[in-house]
Amino acid sequence: MLPTLRRNRWSNPFDVMHQDLDRMLQSWWGGEDPNGEGVLGAYPVDIREDAEHLYVEAEMPGFKRDEVQVTLENGVLTIQGQRKVEETQGDSHLRERRFTRVARSFTLPNTVDESKVDAKLENGVLQLTLSKREEVKPRKIEVK
Repeated sequence: MLPTLRRNRWSNPFDVMHQDLDRMLQSWWGGEDPNGEGVLGAYPVDIREDAEHLYVEAEMPGFKRDEVQVTLENGVLTIQGQRKVEETQGDSHLRERRFTRVARSFTLPNTVDESKVDAKLENGVLQLTLSKREEVKPRKIEVK
């Protein structure tokens, strides 16, 4: 693999292609923040359910608990993350980590009990457990 000179730095050409592809996808999916502070991006989310609960798992790599906000209002679940990178001393040679803001919203089925939601953030994954309303849960009926 031959290194290439890019912006006065030597780089692996595959790393350069990967970075260019990441920038292209971010601008296509998320776009620039209107304030020019960072990138509004999307993050992978899985949603599944069983008879009792609805489960949401969202990848939030690098976010701390106090940087993540979850709201549920009128059947709309919104997950937001906002992170600032601390300023460092000295000259920067590469600066890809910066202020980041991500947000996703989902319309939930009316079977969800908005007062019964558990949330935890572990290993960069936000896990939400939303209970279903009692009246919509399956009931076992005894046959006589």
